[in-house]
Amino acid sequence: MRKNIYICLVAFLFSTSAFSVKLKFAVLAPKQTSWGKALVKMSKEIKKATDGKVKFKIYYGGVKGDEPVVRRLINAKMLDGGIFTGKTLGEINGDVRVMELPFTYFGDNKSALEDLGSLQAYFNKGFRKQKFENLGFFELGSVYFVSQKKTESLDSLKGLKIWSWPGDNLVDAMIKEMNLISVPAPLTDVLSSLSTGIIEAAYAPPLGILALQWNTKVKYLVEFPISYSIGAFLVHESSWNKIPKQFRGKVKEIVTKYVDQINKANKSDNKIALEEMKKSGVEFLQFSKDDIQKGNSLRKKIIDRLLGEGTLFSKNALTKLETEIKKN
Repeated sequence: MRKNIYICLVAFLFSTSAFSVKLKFAVLAPKQTSWGKALVKMSKEIKKATDGKVKFKIYYGGVKGDEPVVRRLINAKMLDGGIFTGKTLGEINGDVRVMELPFTYFGDNKSALEDLGSLQAYFNKGFRKQKFENLGFFELGSVYFVSQKKTESLDSLKGLKIWSWPGDNLVDAMIKEMNLISVPAPLTDVLSSLSTGIIEAAYAPPLGILALQWNTKVKYLVEFPISYSIGAFLVHESSWNKIPKQFRGKVKEIVTKYVDQINKANKSDNKIALEEMKKSGVEFLQFSKDDIQKGNSLRKKIIDRLLGEGTLFSKNALTKLETEIKKN
């Protein structure tokens, strides 16, 4: 009798919580944003669809630190993954940064997102080589310069003290080719640096500019998108493999659904952010059509510099991107 009870107890434990998997992720987006709300719903749906066998615990609003800190926590197995932006993605898989090359899309985000979708399998293969599974790409949007000085052409940007993320080879190459003055600093220091005049300009998608409150410290936005910004939802291979095989497809399906929702919301949120900046008194500056040609020339120089340094993306990745662009 006791033996039968023991067998039943063991069977019960092995069929329920004993085999549940809880993965922990960190994101910069606050919980109350459209991003955060979508991720909350996503986590609940994953739990329900897997009968509680797979759970996502998400830390919102950067409470676990910025992206470099989150990567260290993943390496220390204190986190399982996170949502990362271009610079960090490039440190893991440099080929993905071809999507963010300056002066490629000039605000044509529809074409950019289509190209990203076409190259997703290729990029994901690169992530897997680095022991990461990509659960989905995010469109962060077009990147704009915001400045304390009036700049009405690409040439007028020369000599501007502009913030750069330390160690971002792509931005470093752009700054050198445009003759800007690079002021490397953590993202969290940009607002105070704009206040004190340490930097005079910065760059981000509209939603990021508003969320980080840079609009309160600048006077101008250059309405000339310099690049296209992306993010990705990465989970470490060792953590992904903890999920029972029968649930992995379902988990990816659910994540994909919410990534698509977030991308649609981002389009709307970025438009609203631009409107809010105008209302707050930020003046929008227009560049001439001649600057598009100058941008094309700068793009080639930036590519040549990066390929010559060999520190970021491969020539193969660039060729694949150019092939997709020609299809547009």
